[in-house]
Amino acid sequence: MCVCPGGLKGKEGREEEETRAVKMASHSQVLVEEKSSVRILTLNRPNQLNALCLDMISRLLQLFLAYEEDPSVKLVILKGQGRAFCAGGDALPLVRDIVQGKWRLAADFVTYQYTLNYVLATYSKTQVSILNGIVMGGGAGLSIHGRFRIATENTVFAMPETALGLFPDVGASYFLSRLPGFFGEYVGLTGARLDGAEMLACGLATHFVPSTRLTSLEADLYKVGTSDPSFVSTILDAYTQHPHLKQQSAYHRLDVIDRCFSQRTVEEIIYALEGEATQEPNDWISTTIRALEKASPSSLKISLRSIREGRLQGVRLCLIREYRMACHVFKGEISKDFVEVLLAFAIVDSL
Repeated sequence: MCVCPGGLKGKEGREEEETRAVKMASHSQVLVEEKSSVRILTLNRPNQLNALCLDMISRLLQLFLAYEEDPSVKLVILKGQGRAFCAGGDALPLVRDIVQGKWRLAADFVTYQYTLNYVLATYSKTQVSILNGIVMGGGAGLSIHGRFRIATENTVFAMPETALGLFPDVGASYFLSRLPGFFGEYVGLTGARLDGAEMLACGLATHFVPSTRLTSLEADLYKVGTSDPSFVSTILDAYTQHPHLKQQSAYHRLDVIDRCFSQRTVEEIIYALEGEATQEPNDWISTTIRALEKASPSSLKISLRSIREGRLQGVRLCLIREYRMACHVFKGEISKDFVEVLLAFAIVDSL
């Protein structure tokens, strides 16, 4: 029974209130602006680094599907409030469901998420993602599948799933496998962080624009009256820069990455890295080996296989396969690492 200020409410009344509350929450977590034929969607959970909850994903899916059918909408801009574009999916509710034996609820979450990823990957209208901050996990799935991805000097990209007992998902087996050489295996297995210049160099970003020029860029994009991507590209090209890679950038070591991460198994990759370390000891190789050794062994194996299979599949098949893999993880059929790691994070956060 629920006692409210307005008196006792029956089940139907409570359900209506809950439905309204969910709608209000999802609308406040995804802000919508209209500028002529342009729609601007802003992820608005800055205190959670814009981590995606189910309400946000459902709202985004609803909006993107509606815009695709609306002839008055020509361009969709996606960005994040605060210092993150999107730091991934809100995983703790999933873990609670799994611990309570409700793994199918976790599966429902990724069903909506992967459906949104597929809609974005096959979207008929031009989409621009402004990645002015942290882009991890689900945030990558929300942006990398789109046509234009703008990095800045504030961008930090990573797929950290192997350290969490999971695997790079949201279609990552598709887009990581298409990076130059075996750079995708390196990024996916180690969880290495890339800056905006590295994202541009490897193709994860299509443009690099200094954050100080984003306001002017957006103002010009608001004037777009066509879905022709070449018109949008011309505007973006006028603002883009080509920053130099930092001296310590992993992308300078693409030859070593190709030699090592082209190996058939995780064990062979580590062995090859150790061989490189004996010939030319350096901090980057040591850091890479440590990252692999700290990751979940089972996650490394399934992640490597997933990226390799992704090279031979389209985005739809990659997402279907990743969904099946996620269900196996949620059911604990591969390992318990995902639940154990996330529970450990939850305990630390509560201290």
